[in-house]
Amino acid sequence: MNDLSIMIYTSGMEIPELGGSDFFHSTELFHIYERTPRHSPLMAVAKYADGREAGHMLAVVRRRSSWLPPFLTWHCRILGEGEYADRSESSEVFDRLVEELMRKMPVRVLYVEFSHLSTKMFGYKTLRRFGFFPVSWLNIHNSLHSKSPEERVNKKLLKRVTASQEKGVETHAVADEEEFKDFMRLLKAHNYTKLKRYIPDTVFFREVWKSGYGKLYVTKYHNTVIGCCAIAVSKNNAFLWYAAFKRKSYHWLHPAEVTIWNVIKEAYADGYDHFCFLDVGLPYSKNKYRDMIMKYGGKQVSAFRWFVTRAGWLNSLLSRIWSL
Repeated sequence: MNDLSIMIYTSGMEIPELGGSDFFHSTELFHIYERTPRHSPLMAVAKYADGREAGHMLAVVRRRSSWLPPFLTWHCRILGEGEYADRSESSEVFDRLVEELMRKMPVRVLYVEFSHLSTKMFGYKTLRRFGFFPVSWLNIHNSLHSKSPEERVNKKLLKRVTASQEKGVETHAVADEEEFKDFMRLLKAHNYTKLKRYIPDTVFFREVWKSGYGKLYVTKYHNTVIGCCAIAVSKNNAFLWYAAFKRKSYHWLHPAEVTIWNVIKEAYADGYDHFCFLDVGLPYSKNKYRDMIMKYGGKQVSAFRWFVTRAGWLNSLLSRIWSL
């Protein structure tokens, strides 16, 4: 693939017209990130010698502050391997895109993460070559094209959801500015102390809400928001992107179970093929959230998340720890 030329774009105005239908590597999402504080998107585009697009990949550098040292960090996230004109050449084009991205990666970035690659072993040789180490993970998705959600869900869970709905709990799309503010208030409060979770600025969710490329939902009980989630749509699949629930203060109403059940049902009604969970928690053997998600009849798929840090000694240490 020596005839490929690679360009890294940092301004949406300069990006050429790109093919594909993956929202997570789209120009539309680039523009949303570009307008979001503390986010710096990078679009890597590969072209053949004749000017045709070979593939592209969206990466986003995010600045994060915390109340524990280091108090300010930057990290880069890539969700999926990108889009390719010819899937038979995807490995070779992916190699060139990663090479250029790592070469142009800002020095301040502490670590880079790849997740949700199409197969567990995709890009293994390339990522190893650039010092990435794999961490075993689990991805979960629900099939919506062969059976209805009612045919797959755990009956005890459905009974709890039905009981909560009979008490007045309901889920619907965010309808106005007041509900949007309630959505953001719960999302930020729920994730404030969860160091591993990164919640973008309010601008990001407003852009997603207004753009039509995603949907925001709230679950209410007597006009009080007790659950919320953000859904993205890509390649006729729905993705649970961000979520928050008042699981402790309203535990008898099961806000998480009700919210997820209702958005799965709406995704089914809208004709999507799968409902995918982008975050099912850390890869520990015991995970209550993951156990709850599996009761909807989803499928677990073994996967890798790939990480590389700027500090060589730290990268070697973490690689050894996760290989044990």
